[in-house]
Amino acid sequence: MSFIIIIINQDFIYTTPLSTHNVLIHSDFKPEMERFRALGRSAFVLGYTGLAGKALVKELNKAKIFTKVVLIGRREIPLDVGPEFKQKVVDFGKIHEHKDVFQGLDTGFCCLGVSSKGISQEDYIRITRDYCVSAAQVAKEQGCKHFTMLTGNGTKKDSWYLFGRVKAELEEKLEEMNFDRLSIYRPAMILGDSEGMKVSEKLARACFKPITYLSPTRLAISDSLLARGMIVNVVKPHDPSVREIYENKAIHDLAHNWKD
Repeated sequence: MSFIIIIINQDFIYTTPLSTHNVLIHSDFKPEMERFRALGRSAFVLGYTGLAGKALVKELNKAKIFTKVVLIGRREIPLDVGPEFKQKVVDFGKIHEHKDVFQGLDTGFCCLGVSSKGISQEDYIRITRDYCVSAAQVAKEQGCKHFTMLTGNGTKKDSWYLFGRVKAELEEKLEEMNFDRLSIYRPAMILGDSEGMKVSEKLARACFKPITYLSPTRLAISDSLLARGMIVNVVKPHDPSVREIYENKAIHDLAHNWKD
């Protein structure tokens, strides 16, 4: 397998395989969404105040595939969403004290994460790995059947970089929990606007935009396409025997099932 390797800083390590997970493309996805909507499923979103999480909430609000969506975070933010969305404030360090927040929610989306810049290695690991693992454990205890985790391209146990190693440990711990279904997404550069984005991150994304025109599915993905890919994958039929890890191109392929 051939690779393109681009290194910007410790939090932007993108090793993009030229061949990736094959995704079934549906010619008309609307019937699948209608079928799923009729099931009356409920969901939660962890990390909904960040770049990927905000985009996911926006697209979930458009899709209207869940009867209830609980947004779980450290603070509430202004949102223009439907009545099925509810914000719940929790302490992720004491997530086991908030079990009731997850009760009866069968589908989970986790977009929790933080840049390693400006914080200690211990804090980075605690937020990026431990918070996600603890939340997943509580969610499973409370009835979560399908857990969706956003990690990142460059996730490897033997990575030179903290990001890659910690994300690999996170994926491994989630797989050990034996959810009925576990979906993992490893996007490359996520393009979008974020209020808390550092200047270096904004510059990196600005530099990537023209490059993505040459190779739109290998090096980056917009926050909206990432969100749509995650939603499409929740809705579409799946093979329980397949290990669901979606690299950047596969996420693009999923997202393009959804046509406005």
